Amino acid sequence: MEAPNLHLTMGNWLANHWLSVLFLVSWLGLNIFLFVCAFLNYEKSDKYFYTREILGTALAFARASASCLNFNSMMILIPVCRNLLSFLRGTCSFCNRTLRKPLDHNLIFHKLVAYMICVFTAIHVIAHLFNFERYSRSQQAMDGSLAFVLSNLSHHEKEGDSWLNPIQSPNTTVMYATFTSVAGLTGVIATTALVLMVTSAMEFIRRNYFELFWYTHHLFIVYIICLGIHGLGGIVRGQTEESMGESHPSNCSNAFLEWDKYEWSCRRPHFVGHPPQSWKWILAPIALYIFERTLRFYRSQQKVVITKVKKYTLSIAVIKALFYLSAKLNCHDVHPKGIKMMRKRGFSMEVGQYIFVNCPSISFLEWHPFTLTSAPEEEFFSIHIRAAGDWTENLIKTFERQHSPMPRIEVDGPFGTVSEDVFQYEVAVLVGAGIGVTPFASILKSIWYKFQRADNKLKTQKIYFYWICRETGAFAWFNNLLNSLEQEMEELGKTDFLNYRLFLTGWDSNIAGHAALNFDKATDVLTGLKQKTSFGRPMWDNEFSRIAAAHPKSVVGVFLCGPRTLAKSLRKCCQRYSSLDPRKVQFYFNKEMF
Repeated sequence: MEAPNLHLTMGNWLANHWLSVLFLVSWLGLNIFLFVCAFLNYEKSDKYFYTREILGTALAFARASASCLNFNSMMILIPVCRNLLSFLRGTCSFCNRTLRKPLDHNLIFHKLVAYMICVFTAIHVIAHLFNFERYSRSQQAMDGSLAFVLSNLSHHEKEGDSWLNPIQSPNTTVMYATFTSVAGLTGVIATTALVLMVTSAMEFIRRNYFELFWYTHHLFIVYIICLGIHGLGGIVRGQTEESMGESHPSNCSNAFLEWDKYEWSCRRPHFVGHPPQSWKWILAPIALYIFERTLRFYRSQQKVVITKVKKYTLSIAVIKALFYLSAKLNCHDVHPKGIKMMRKRGFSMEVGQYIFVNCPSISFLEWHPFTLTSAPEEEFFSIHIRAAGDWTENLIKTFERQHSPMPRIEVDGPFGTVSEDVFQYEVAVLVGAGIGVTPFASILKSIWYKFQRADNKLKTQKIYFYWICRETGAFAWFNNLLNSLEQEMEELGKTDFLNYRLFLTGWDSNIAGHAALNFDKATDVLTGLKQKTSFGRPMWDNEFSRIAAAHPKSVVGVFLCGPRTLAKSLRKCCQRYSSLDPRKVQFYFNKEMF
């Protein structure tokens, strides 16, 4: 049975991700193509015959890796241009969901490009270490070899282009040549910036020391500047076209002792450094990124007024906070005696989108992403904030100051996510873990509003909602929403439209005993909802088997906002319970990432 199951799994996976695979293979193919072309050019071309005489094969490795570095440095900024991705997602909204799938993996691709940059940087640096060592060795050889003669071509010829070895004296060390040349110094700075960016982006640091990751990652500016001017020194040189006619290596390389000695003898070769190439690769992405940041700065200047702040106190004293923001308001302030709900203007959102929030009183530079928990139909937009680091803790403390004015908040967004596609499926399975329920709160609210309209035409016929929490207090975040949905579905006779289940993974014997004693009551003692809370984690095989049996010919979209381990389980279930026959049930896995 294992072989057919494996075949089925691979078939389903390729059906869902064929465009992503094609894009990834194309990117890898371009890297291989650029590397091989540059390597063969520098390894075989007569133009670099004399350069190879000093440097050997390390020349080809250095230049081939440089070509790939330029290509990947061009690609690294595009996946983080969020406005561009949101525009593409909106433009492709009419397309098949498979065509939009690669947009959901922008950060994964960003990381892959970064890893590729690290690989080619290592090759480039190691190759140039060999190059500088061979430059130094040939300068000190004193053996009359061709490499020695080439290394001693003067740097002060009238033509100004006769030299080949950047190390001018036997007394010049490799270290000195590295830190006194444009190429060497910018290379050291760029490599140092790259190492700091990559190490600070490790998941442990990113989750526990986000500020360190945030500030260090902006060293990409230093990296880009150094990359743009790295080639100004023209250290790697090739023979000029004119010199090739007078002293072609195939005829004159063995007669180097008679260069310029007689009128009929070969002329001394002349060399020229390459003009900088990197800036040509990165100019367009930099212009795009500058436009992106300019647009984000402009949008962040819109007026934002906090209309409501609500704090949820949990049993384990983990602070959660809810607040509402309204941008481009019709009035100028909030009524001093209470909450005044205001209409938003100039802020267009879809379900499941997210915004970036900045609080200048905490940090001018730090922007943190939060999923919108409001529906597009509402007159305000809202987010939930969980204390998960210094910045969020400071923000919540700022809101808790009773006699202080509300802090100034800047907002950038909204930006699109995979959750926007939820209403494109006949059946939707929503799985939220803890605070990961936030994108689904927006979706469920939007459903409530859609059912209020008589002209409602939802493609989605059934929604399964799973919410997994560690503590009972977390269910209070959206109790009112779930209660309203229960009532609305009953009034409309659509009790089968929404099937939701709540799972409590952290409890003690008192909680379990209390729930068991009151199990016969109409409402759950923990949440007050008609749906009883389950203890433990969902048995996903049972859940998927039940859904597949209930919808044997439907396309089911599975959406997750939660940890990686849960994503792995759900992805396997989607592959396992999807039919190889496209006319039968198909599960499409979608994970929220920003």
